[in-house]
Amino acid sequence: MDSTVIDLAAIQAARARLQGQVHKTPFTHSRTLSDILGAEIWLKFENLQFTASFKERGALNRMLALTPQERSKGVIAVSAGNHAQGVAYHAQRMGVPAVIVMPRFTPTVKVANTRRFGAEVVLHGDTFDDAQAHGYELVRERGLIMIHPYDDEAVIAGQGTLALEMLEDQPDLDAMVIAIGGGGLISGIATAAKAIKPGIEVVGVQTERFPSMYAAVKGASMTPGHYTIAEGIAVKSPGVITQEIVRRTVDRIELVSESDIEHAIVVLLEIEKTVVEGAGAAGLAALLRDQAEGGQRFRGKRVALVLTGGNIDPLMLGELIERGMVRAGRLARIRVDLRDLPGALAHATKLIADAQANITEVHHQRAFTALPVRNVEVDFVLQTRGPEHIQEVIDILNAAGFAASNHDH
Repeated sequence: MDSTVIDLAAIQAARARLQGQVHKTPFTHSRTLSDILGAEIWLKFENLQFTASFKERGALNRMLALTPQERSKGVIAVSAGNHAQGVAYHAQRMGVPAVIVMPRFTPTVKVANTRRFGAEVVLHGDTFDDAQAHGYELVRERGLIMIHPYDDEAVIAGQGTLALEMLEDQPDLDAMVIAIGGGGLISGIATAAKAIKPGIEVVGVQTERFPSMYAAVKGASMTPGHYTIAEGIAVKSPGVITQEIVRRTVDRIELVSESDIEHAIVVLLEIEKTVVEGAGAAGLAALLRDQAEGGQRFRGKRVALVLTGGNIDPLMLGELIERGMVRAGRLARIRVDLRDLPGALAHATKLIADAQANITEVHHQRAFTALPVRNVEVDFVLQTRGPEHIQEVIDILNAAGFAASNHDH
């Protein structure tokens, strides 16, 4: 396939086709993030699409190109997440039969959401690669049309419509920071953005655990990990078409860690009051990491971030909020050594209460401790105002004769 077919005209044509069928999502300036990062930060809220992800742009653009005969045969997609829901939703709208192949371990909520859109869900294999091989078997057996998540010109053109919307709303952007999985999103965005504004900087972001495009572009050999919180960009091998476009159009690719992404999810929740999944926070994670390392790459620039999706498991989100509170010093675990005597625990809890910290959990430890007999270790989980408040509580306990220390790591 010749990737030169994907040009600005193809992306503009995709936009005309998608008009009224996918949302033109808000693209807004974040004053607080701009203050924190020393740059002008603009956020594209693709987590507000109906299926909570940008993926339906590319999926729909590809499906609108189907012939009447192809429509009657039906479409198939291999995906454990957002692409599956995008294909299933628009297939249902268009009256096209859809088969979605998912790995067996796919969370039940994603399976249920995809079935809700009327698709036939086939669970096969333990990995994405197993599921993909089975998908192509079904293509051969049943004559279905494969809607690839990223390595397809029409899909790439559909994702590129994002760049048109962002530059229309804010023509003075200096940079776009975009997550990379297979590379469909950044290929479309970079193609459109560089055609409209050749000087604009396009920066890709991958996780350290799945650096497939980074490794391909650098010519390096990097072994992928087994799991990432950003499962939406956990792709072991980048696309053939997308790789060639990324080499030509993307200025550089940054890598971020799991904790960078966790932090970015919580920051977006707290500051923007918006829920994003791991992949959706990758762009902000790169900016926060650059700043933490003393970098100046984005300082003073107008930077666009795409919040690519919002499909995160609520239980995982709850854990991330708690971990974020620990990082911010608003949830702490302190260890206190007490004499095992009546009133000792009550005395310690009164001191903590007087210091205006709220106790949420208490754990007694008599047996598994190196302390002498008749002494007890108690771990208190506290809600606090910040690191200084934690230290204040510890100092008060120590001054009263209790051996207290911070034990949250």
